[in-house]
Amino acid sequence: MKKSILTSSLFLLFGLIGFGQQTAIDQISTLMNNWHKAAATADAELFFGSMTADAHYLGTDETEDWTRDEMQIWAKEIFNRDSAWDFKTKERNIYLYDDQKLGWFDETLDTWMGVCRGSGVVVLTDEGWKIKQYVLSVAVPNDVIDDYLKLINLK
Repeated sequence: MKKSILTSSLFLLFGLIGFGQQTAIDQISTLMNNWHKAAATADAELFFGSMTADAHYLGTDETEDWTRDEMQIWAKEIFNRDSAWDFKTKERNIYLYDDQKLGWFDETLDTWMGVCRGSGVVVLTDEGWKIKQYVLSVAVPNDVIDDYLKLINLK
């Protein structure tokens, strides 16, 4: 009886200890949610601090091909406002490599540009998960692609 109570108590204790811990998927989701919130509240320190020193960002414009530090210089004035930009996540898929230290994701975002897609690579560092690469694309519905091509003078 004592052994049974001790065993049950240990399972309960270890279960409660593990209950408060986030999985790697949860941690990456939190990273991305906080990163988007940092842009929405113009928190440059958190936004750029969520990226690795060698991070790479590809924006919607062909010229938006930056390292983290180049983007920080470009966005300095934007982050001096109350909000840099405010993207709301509609859906996100997160995947992990076998070693649980490398992940990648894709997300659908509601933005001032309409629906956008974001995708990226995250790595586990000594400071936690960080964004190594992010790619932002405007989603163009198939039924208006001809109008879009005319608009950008490709048709």
